[in-house]
Amino acid sequence: MVFVMDEFELYKHLKIGSVRRIVQGSLMKEGCTRVKGEVVADNLIEADLRGIPSHGVARLQRYLEHIRQGVIDPKSKPRVVYQTALSAVVDGMNGIGQYTAKVATDLTIKMAKKTGAGIVVVRNSNHYGIAGYYAERIAKSGMIGFSATNTAPMVVPTFSRETILGTNPIAVAFPADLGYPYMVDMATSVIPRGKLEVHARNKKAIPAGWCVDAQGHTTTDPGEVLENLKGKKGGGILPLGGEGEEFGGHKGYGLAMIVELLTAGLSLGEPSWETYRGGHGGICHLFAGIRVDLFGDPERITERFTSLLMKVKTGNKACGAKEIYLHNEKEYRARAVNIKMGVPVDRATYNMLVDISRRYGLGVRL
Repeated sequence: MVFVMDEFELYKHLKIGSVRRIVQGSLMKEGCTRVKGEVVADNLIEADLRGIPSHGVARLQRYLEHIRQGVIDPKSKPRVVYQTALSAVVDGMNGIGQYTAKVATDLTIKMAKKTGAGIVVVRNSNHYGIAGYYAERIAKSGMIGFSATNTAPMVVPTFSRETILGTNPIAVAFPADLGYPYMVDMATSVIPRGKLEVHARNKKAIPAGWCVDAQGHTTTDPGEVLENLKGKKGGGILPLGGEGEEFGGHKGYGLAMIVELLTAGLSLGEPSWETYRGGHGGICHLFAGIRVDLFGDPERITERFTSLLMKVKTGNKACGAKEIYLHNEKEYRARAVNIKMGVPVDRATYNMLVDISRRYGLGVRL
């Protein structure tokens, strides 16, 4: 079995259709349309199939709670508040993050097909799942795709102990002849919050250097970090590169700031440290697409992308290494296995889905 996250402990594989019915059905019970439920289900299941349980169906409970708390408005519709031939600003109206992101991605692709490039920024949205989901959709349209988002405050800037920045992921995808788009999809922090949650669910310590406690000292207890984040007691996740500057933590800090400027800045929306402060979603996103044929023959350029990637992949391996992986390669290998086996879940996620099916009267047996 291929999994991207080593700390994940497989309990069983679930039928994709069954999981889809639970996700979609529970969201519809909370006021979402069928289309919105389908979009969320597809996004979450794709994350699990690719071996990214931090952003998979385990997130469903959080979305349902946010709807009940009024953080997410399941009935709202995103609207365009500013637009040019190749750019737009979308107000998510505190709605479902994945649906808002789909609307924005579709608009990005539409503008790029017409003008050569499209850039859409979003404000007043919610958690939208894996950033790469949207960058990849753009790349499959024959473009270079970009997606980025700010998040709730979870990250401590270099030399600070105050949680103020988000994990602020960036995803960039290129069309290539690999059987899948080449894509880098990464948080600008050492880890995303979801990875902490996976460790906590499986009662596993985290490595030193991922997070700091309320005093700014390294901690290996994921539960402590999550409690501190929930209670806003200080401390949190470190920027990509870790503590201080020795291993480039200041570079991850800089990347996180770039995402804030491109999302909250361009959209005139809420920065990470203000999201959810008013009791509703304030997340901001960026989506962009650049048509490859702006630079010449798209087939030759795609072939060039592929040859550059394969030069790196087929290089000399380190002693003991079995393979040099391209970004997105492990995820697609995991997907190829899991699409046949079903959605991989740990025991805690399985129990959560069983409870949601029962609680909402969905009658789905897992």
